Amino acid sequence: MNIATKRWLPHTISAAALLVLLYPLAWLLATSLKPADEVMTSLDLWPSRLEWSNYTTALDGVSGVTVTHLLGNTLLIAGGAVLGNVLSCSLAAYAFARLRFRMSKVMFAFMVATLMLPHHVVLIPQYIIFNRLGLVDSYWPLILPKFLATEAFFVFLIVQFMRGLPRELEESARIDGCGPFRSYWSITLPLARPALITTAIFTFIWTWNDFFTQMIYLFAPEKYTITLALSSFVDQSSTSAYGPMFAMSVISVLPIVLFFFVFQRYLVQGMATSGLKG
Repeated sequence: MNIATKRWLPHTISAAALLVLLYPLAWLLATSLKPADEVMTSLDLWPSRLEWSNYTTALDGVSGVTVTHLLGNTLLIAGGAVLGNVLSCSLAAYAFARLRFRMSKVMFAFMVATLMLPHHVVLIPQYIIFNRLGLVDSYWPLILPKFLATEAFFVFLIVQFMRGLPRELEESARIDGCGPFRSYWSITLPLARPALITTAIFTFIWTWNDFFTQMIYLFAPEKYTITLALSSFVDQSSTSAYGPMFAMSVISVLPIVLFFFVFQRYLVQGMATSGLKG
């Protein structure tokens, strides 16, 4: 194998793999422009004619709720979840990584062990609690737990990052009279920016794509998110609405794609420096 072949072969393989990975996205975009009679019957990627009315119908939303309103609801929940996870998980991580207190190692091990606990196990007890508090059919059950450091994965990720920070900075701040909270806010938090951005990215994407939890707690159509609206779209219009449903799917995917591309370099940096690589 000559030098030129060795140089271009990895790029060729990567390009082929990229095409395979991007095919579902291309199929989704093409199907959103297909006429209703071709969505489930035609195997061709490109439609025989472009049906732009699918997007017009999709923008009208479901049950009288427009797509703009649905996107606003989803953004509100995702934004609240990001804020809650970044604040609460970084506070919990700082306590495990920097502070010394009784049974800290046992509590950290117990926290990590909750990673193996399926979400569906705690769903019923959480629903009972929120139902008794009168918070069902509101956004509080989807946002409030994020402010209580319930995401063990993000706590672990930030702990691993904070443990790699030099302690001399906090010791110098302690000599100058800084307490634990001031050291956390002024020193550790700015230095932990890559891990915090990684937490924000994953939280935003997972919350935006969440369906099951939102379906459990939200009942009123005006409080629906874009994911709940997709399922309702087919239920109310049956098979004839597949074209608009795929059009709404494209609209719902766009914010995630844009968000990922904007913060991609922070995601790679955070994962590479958070101790998860070994």
